[in-house]
Amino acid sequence: MSRYLVGRAYQALAAIFLALTAAFFLVRINGDPVLPFVPLGNQFGNAGFARHQLGLDRPLWKQYALFLGGAVRADFGSSFRYRAPALPLVLAHVPATAELAAASLLLVAGLWMPLGILSAARRGSPIDTAATVLTVLGEATPAFWLGLMLIEIFAVWLHWVPASGYGHGAELILPMLTLTAFYGAQMARITRSSVLEALGQDYVRAARAKGVGEAVLLRHHVLRNAAIPIVTVFGLSAGQLLGGAVVTETIFSWPGVGQFIVLALRGRDLPVVIVGVFLMATTYVVVNFLVDAAYAWLNPQVRYG
Repeated sequence: MSRYLVGRAYQALAAIFLALTAAFFLVRINGDPVLPFVPLGNQFGNAGFARHQLGLDRPLWKQYALFLGGAVRADFGSSFRYRAPALPLVLAHVPATAELAAASLLLVAGLWMPLGILSAARRGSPIDTAATVLTVLGEATPAFWLGLMLIEIFAVWLHWVPASGYGHGAELILPMLTLTAFYGAQMARITRSSVLEALGQDYVRAARAKGVGEAVLLRHHVLRNAAIPIVTVFGLSAGQLLGGAVVTETIFSWPGVGQFIVLALRGRDLPVVIVGVFLMATTYVVVNFLVDAAYAWLNPQVRYG
C-alpha cells in the first residue's frame, strides 16, 4: 500500500507542475497584460516602461525560469492591479469557496446519496421513477440557467432569500442549491447504479437465503462493496467544488476563488490567474490522492503499477 501511495504522490506533484507550466504559457496568449494598467491616451509611451517594471520585457524562457524559482518558495509575484503579493490575495477568498463547497457536499451526502440508495433498494417503484427523473433533470439543467431561475423565483418574486451576496445564512441557500443540482444528481445516479450492481452479486443472494434483513444487508454487505465508484465521484465533485465553482460564484456574486479568478482574467492580472490555477489544481490533485488512499483502504488488493 505504501508503494502505491508513493507512486500516486509523485504523479500528483507532476500534475501540479504541468498545471503551473500550462497556466504560465496560456495566460500570455490573452493579449498584452500591461495595456489595461496604463493611461489610455499615452499607452505607447508608458507600455514599454510598464513591461520593464513588471519584468515582461525579458525573454520568455527567462521569465519561466524566474517563475519556477519563485513558485518553489511560494512566491508567484505581485498582482498587476492590486500591487500586492498574489498568493495572499487569492487565499483571502478561499474561506468563502470552502464554506459554499462544504455546505453543498453535506447536502449531496445527506440527501442525494441516500436518494440513490433508496432508489436502488426500491427498484421499479414510484420512488425509483421519481428519483430517476429528478437526477436526469439535475444533470441536464445548466447551472447558469438554474441559478437565474432560482433568483427570479425565490428572490425576486417571493422575496424569501437574497439574490446575491455573502453570508452564513440565507445568502448561502441559492448558490448551494444551484451547485448541488448537478453534483447531487450525478452522485445519486452513480450510487443507484453501484448499489444495484452489488445487489445482483452471489453473496447478496446467499445472505438473503440465510434470512438477513434488507437493512442489515445494505448496511453491512452492499454499501462497502459498492463504495469505490461512489467514493470516486464524490472525490471528483469535492475537488471541483473546493477548486472554485466559477459559474455559480459569478451569478450570485459570491466572493470565492472562482469569481476572483474570473475578474483577474478579465483584467489580465497574470499572477493572480496563475495562483488561482495553482490552488485549483493542487486542491483537485490532493482530493484525488485522498481518493486513491481510500481505494487502498476499501480494497487491499489495489496495487501501484
